[in-house]
Amino acid sequence: MSGFALLMIVPFIWMISTSFKSPADVFKYPVQWIPSSLNWEHHIKVWSGNDSFITYYLNSLKISLISTAGAVFFSAFAAYGFARIQFKGREPLFLVYLSMMMVPPQVLFVPKFLMFDWAGIYNTHWALILPGMFTIFGVFMLRQFFLSVPAEISEAAFIDGAGHFRIFFRLVLPLAKPALATLAVIDFSWHWNDYENALVFLLDKDLYTVPLGLQNFILENNVDYNGMMAAATAGIIPMIIVFLLGQRYIIQGVAGSAVKG
Repeated sequence: MSGFALLMIVPFIWMISTSFKSPADVFKYPVQWIPSSLNWEHHIKVWSGNDSFITYYLNSLKISLISTAGAVFFSAFAAYGFARIQFKGREPLFLVYLSMMMVPPQVLFVPKFLMFDWAGIYNTHWALILPGMFTIFGVFMLRQFFLSVPAEISEAAFIDGAGHFRIFFRLVLPLAKPALATLAVIDFSWHWNDYENALVFLLDKDLYTVPLGLQNFILENNVDYNGMMAAATAGIIPMIIVFLLGQRYIIQGVAGSAVKG
């Protein structure tokens, strides 16, 4: 496991190392993992100049945070309905809903383009935020967690006069913190790294996200690898912060599952 972990870390080490190298040292063989002198020019260029990454960063943060908050909230609502509320056709409906995961996202680009153009949100951040608030995977994951919560807790609350909304907000959600944190980390990383949707639905450069901003380093005759790696290094910082914030709840969920087993 340590060997596999090291193998996964090597590309990130090369990325950070390259961001501090001179252009002549990028493809030097053997690989120079520690630059002879730290070159901060590329990192400064990422945050200054005509193509500053500050705008791209703010756009990505806006889209990712709002989409993640909406996805966690609506997924929890839908998952509770599928897990705890008895209604006719619940299981077939859930299977049909789950089968939508087999539809490739690329198939939906044209219908979404027509819909967004009709709604007047094409070439706006809402074209990325609104679809991002709904995730089939999130509903499935939270439903499985809610099913593991003992039904006796809900039944006792019903006897005391609590309704579904009160049970959901006062009992189920506090118990689901590990699952909610896990979904938030996964969903945030997906939206932060989303390239295809941003490429299709955003036209104005001042609306670009971080993945689209990396295109600025692809020049006419060559690629500015140093600048691209410096931008990519800055781009992974929010994901690391989000993971560190949710790590405690994720570990609690793993430990709780181990005790339960």
